[in-house]
Amino acid sequence: MSAKVCGCDGRYVCSQHIAEVVAKASQEYIATTHTRVPSPVVRTFNTGANRDTDTDKFDYEGFLSPLVLERYAAYMHKNRLLKDGSLRDSDNWQKGIPKNVYMKSAWRHLMEWWRLHRSVVTPTGRPLLEEAICGVLFNAMGYLHEVMRDGKGTPLV
Repeated sequence: MSAKVCGCDGRYVCSQHIAEVVAKASQEYIATTHTRVPSPVVRTFNTGANRDTDTDKFDYEGFLSPLVLERYAAYMHKNRLLKDGSLRDSDNWQKGIPKNVYMKSAWRHLMEWWRLHRSVVTPTGRPLLEEAICGVLFNAMGYLHEVMRDGKGTPLV
């Protein structure tokens, strides 16, 4: 970045260089979160095949619940239907929604979740509870997506 031409000083980045800064931050994030040192230990299977261990790799299968993901997908699919009867794309939210919109919506869903939690949800109230939690998940995911997309995410190392 040539700060002398435009006046960028390290604390402020002009609109001329913002894409460059975001691209660099994205590359640094990917490099720090997806770079790993190969394991010196090799697993050998009964078939004779071998490969390194998976101890230093993300365990998506263990970190995520298929039960929760299926319920979340049902929530997201239900909310694709627009008032005019058309169906929005499933990834429509990734086009960009302001973070303050996610925050306000998250609080409404959180308050509903809390209210249902405090009133000891009965089996008939469980769908409402699940909807509220899915709403919190959606808004948290959308907010985090925007943070990471705008280059202000923190590398996880």
